[in-house]
Amino acid sequence: MTDPGLQAEIEIPAQLDLANTVRGAKNPVLIGPTESWWCTRTPEGSGSLLLERKRPELVLATSWGDGAEWMLRQAPKLMGLDDDVSGFQPTGKVGELWRRKPFTLARTDIVWDAVVGAIFGQKVQTFHAKKSRKALARKYGELAPGPRQAHILPTPERVAEMGYYDFHPLNVERKRAEILIRTAREMRRMGDLSQRTPAQVQARLQRIRGIGPWTAAMITASALGDPDAVPVGDIHIPNTVAYLLAGEARATDERMLELLEPYAGHRWRVIRIAKSSGSAPRYGPRLDLYGSGLEMGR
Repeated sequence: MTDPGLQAEIEIPAQLDLANTVRGAKNPVLIGPTESWWCTRTPEGSGSLLLERKRPELVLATSWGDGAEWMLRQAPKLMGLDDDVSGFQPTGKVGELWRRKPFTLARTDIVWDAVVGAIFGQKVQTFHAKKSRKALARKYGELAPGPRQAHILPTPERVAEMGYYDFHPLNVERKRAEILIRTAREMRRMGDLSQRTPAQVQARLQRIRGIGPWTAAMITASALGDPDAVPVGDIHIPNTVAYLLAGEARATDERMLELLEPYAGHRWRVIRIAKSSGSAPRYGPRLDLYGSGLEMGR
């Protein structure tokens, strides 16, 4: 007999762009035409969550597994309902784009998933990082509970036991593999990072060799819904931000930080707006916002 799972109805703002919000949390969140799936290892055990928008103001959440209750409690955060945008009052072009299509930031509170995604995303295109992450889950993880038949990433303890050569079939070279293994070995010592501020998490992660500002920012943006994350060291973000805010086609990290300073506390929101505006000309390698970090091998 099929397990029906646990269910809860969650009210949401009718104008909420649910797919864009949940997508902002990155994989292993999976987006479908009318539904969003999330399969992960929670503090209470493995779980799967299905979000179905039944009406503009109503989402039906269904969860399975030992972590089912935790995932139902987390569902509002995954949909950005706890995100506080009251202090964000942009003007000019940013304000125009924001009023046209406001959004909230999701948070998963599963830092390990974000760690894997960010490290795999160092210096490679998003497409390849996603493929490697899925391959890692299939080969070394476990099947998620529920009907999705998706795989959950292996635990940090399992990855800590692996060698860099185990990652070669996953199209992950030695440098990124060793950074992930090194970080996996540190996870237990770091405690529950979801209970710390984004600044604290970034500072702690950057004590690990191979994790710099780009990777740390991508982790807090994804796992903690960090509204002020700034992935310094990206190929395209400085150009994208400068083009929106100052009409400049090229910019350094320093120039980007200068332009973002008036938005301190909400700089990741501005970066998301800049990325979605589609107005920035591209130069150099075709790497996108979520897969163009340049700090591998620091």
